[in-house]
Amino acid sequence: MDLRGATILVVDDVPANLEIFCESLEEAGYEVQVAADGPSALEAVAYSAPELILLDVELPGANGYEICRQLKNQDATRKIPVIFLTAHDETAGVLEGFAAGGLDYIVKPFEKDEVLIRIRTQLERVRLERELERRNDELKEKNEALEAEIARRRQLRTERDHLADQLSLQSALEAKRWGLEGFVGRSGTIRRILDDLNLLHQTETTSVLITGESGTGKELIARACHANSSRHREPFIAVNCATIPADLAESLLFGHVKGAFTGADQDQAGYFDLAHGGTLFLDEVGEMRADLQAKLLRVLEESTVRPLGAREDHHIDVRILAATNADLQGQIAAGAFRADLYYRLARFVVQVPPLRQRQGDIELLAEHFLVLFAAEMGIDAPVLSAEATAALRAYAYPGNVRELKNIIERALLESRGADIEVGHLRLQMVVGTPPHDQVETAAAFVEGLPLNFAEAETALVQRALHLAHGNVSEAARLLDIDRAKVYRKLKQGNASSQGGPTTAK
Repeated sequence: MDLRGATILVVDDVPANLEIFCESLEEAGYEVQVAADGPSALEAVAYSAPELILLDVELPGANGYEICRQLKNQDATRKIPVIFLTAHDETAGVLEGFAAGGLDYIVKPFEKDEVLIRIRTQLERVRLERELERRNDELKEKNEALEAEIARRRQLRTERDHLADQLSLQSALEAKRWGLEGFVGRSGTIRRILDDLNLLHQTETTSVLITGESGTGKELIARACHANSSRHREPFIAVNCATIPADLAESLLFGHVKGAFTGADQDQAGYFDLAHGGTLFLDEVGEMRADLQAKLLRVLEESTVRPLGAREDHHIDVRILAATNADLQGQIAAGAFRADLYYRLARFVVQVPPLRQRQGDIELLAEHFLVLFAAEMGIDAPVLSAEATAALRAYAYPGNVRELKNIIERALLESRGADIEVGHLRLQMVVGTPPHDQVETAAAFVEGLPLNFAEAETALVQRALHLAHGNVSEAARLLDIDRAKVYRKLKQGNASSQGGPTTAK
């Protein structure tokens, strides 16, 4: 161990002794400080703490033992080793020196080599202790950082599990809303599709591509596929690729770590991590940007994800179901969609026929939507008349299942809880635009508003429904209110027009 440059304070009231010590210690490469009495020694230590002190026992005023005790009573100087210089080696004096805090003693007259060896021994001990303390402090800091990281990951895992529970609950609610519990088993089309998908039961990591016109119920198929798999207790995450913000796309899909970009003040799990163990449904996958297509392909090939800003990948267990109404083969030919990604997604292809080719599903879906919307309105589900059912079966549904849903919701509002007749369906209103002379102008509408505020609100809701072609969600968006308020206002208007509460059927 190289001890050159170590600072040693020599305290002795005999100048000749100080001179000898200075000469010997400087020759050995040490830096030497001197003091002739106790107060001077304390002042020198306070100004610049040495690594070791040679302290004479016999000093004018306070003796060396008292000076040592004062040094050991102060935090700043407690750890400085003290070697006593004494002309007497009586046992009592030696013991008093150790009791005062000294670590060793040198008897005068001293041997130069002995002094240097004793000094070196104590300095090495001090250096080793300091190095040990430094390493212990580093280890403590690392342990604290590790514990903090473990706690952070445990918290993230807890939050993820909580979110996964919420997502699973939401998946169950969505499944119920789509009618998976009752509709799937009765639909010949869906049953045949699920029979095909059951071929993949032993390999439920196989990606599935669901194709079909807009509104045909591709998400219904995806949810049914998830609900009938061994992953049904895990999350079902639905992502519309056409609506992912361009600047957040990578972060939303793959997650990010704290500090990855401005505003990333904490780690955030992406859709893949949220769907871990379950299913990730990529709707409108044909709308995905080219750079994301490449990154998605890598995830599918390696089953790993690297969050934005992270240094390492981590494993994910996710089944990919994708859907599109686009001609992906045409997009591949045009260079807009990667062929290698297509073959990764289309390992099993499901073609969902349009609703006009699924006559057996029309009545089932209509009945389901009636029950669903009636429950939301707080009334009993009415009955579809035979004539209304026949009209629904005869309709072409250019908007497919989504259009049928809007038709039934509007019909239920029109019927005020009574049985659904043909006149309530407003099929032409849903699929076409009323002639120009039937469209009221904004000025005429405002002029015709009742002065009663509640009645005016109801009229405004009805106008929004008219402009939204019976779509309650769209009407609520136009009015900047929630769907529940649309229902409440219509029920209030119905009750008012009938002179009392609406009679549930």
